[in-house]
Amino acid sequence: MPTHTEAEIASQPECWRRAVADVPAGALPRPGERVAVVGCGTSWFIAMAYATLRERAGQGETDAFAASEAPAGRSYDRVLALTRSGTTTEVLDLLGRTGTPSTAITADPNTPIRTAADELVVLDYADERSVVQTRFATTQLALLRASLGEDLGQAIADAEPAVAEPLPDELVAAEQFSFLGSGWSVGLAQEAALKMREASRSWTEAYPAMEYRHGPISIAGPGRVTWMLGTAPEGLLEQVEATGGTFVESGLDPMAELIRAQRVAVARAFARGLNPDEPMHLTRSVILSS
Repeated sequence: MPTHTEAEIASQPECWRRAVADVPAGALPRPGERVAVVGCGTSWFIAMAYATLRERAGQGETDAFAASEAPAGRSYDRVLALTRSGTTTEVLDLLGRTGTPSTAITADPNTPIRTAADELVVLDYADERSVVQTRFATTQLALLRASLGEDLGQAIADAEPAVAEPLPDELVAAEQFSFLGSGWSVGLAQEAALKMREASRSWTEAYPAMEYRHGPISIAGPGRVTWMLGTAPEGLLEQVEATGGTFVESGLDPMAELIRAQRVAVARAFARGLNPDEPMHLTRSVILSS
């Protein structure tokens, strides 16, 4: 029987279909609004991706912050809070002290987020039993991409082989990973690295692709992987391969490529005798004592 994490990873194409078919009217940021997107951990990285996509779509200035680091006194038209559990302390604290209109995307409306945010978008069908977040993160990003007018048909088509194709042995056995992104996929590179750390306690780093040659490429070498989410800058593949390292670039939509990274993280957990449903030192939601 698959673990909860495996089952949730495999369910992503169907979750994305549901998300793009039911984009809520009025609750999400409107064109022209100045928006702050906040979250913690995975949700922060999804916020980074959405902020870049929204600005690229010409819908308005959009900043992404870890909820604990959102600047006080900066003026916004809307705060968009991303929180799977609806109980994350830093998100609730931020919403409690801002007078800015707010929207929250959550998997569980029966939590404190119900009254903390002005408007609620509930993706309960994408909720998870696992601690390590996978399908909720990508489903909310699918929803947000669709809300910007994107056609996610290709992303969903790319996700089908991403959940099913065999994983290369060299990825499961690798010593180290550097995930790279460009534009909106920088946030997804950070998320891929987080999944690898959480599930399998692997040595992973993440960078904007053009920054990788400004020092981090010194890590590359035999048994180590440089993994691009999206299209790599010209010449980078050759430079990494010259070190003896492995370069991964699939051509899939970066959100579908993230699924492959999630699956590798789980496979590496099993190879190390770890249970991906029970990552060390982590809980499903971080709730801090006052």
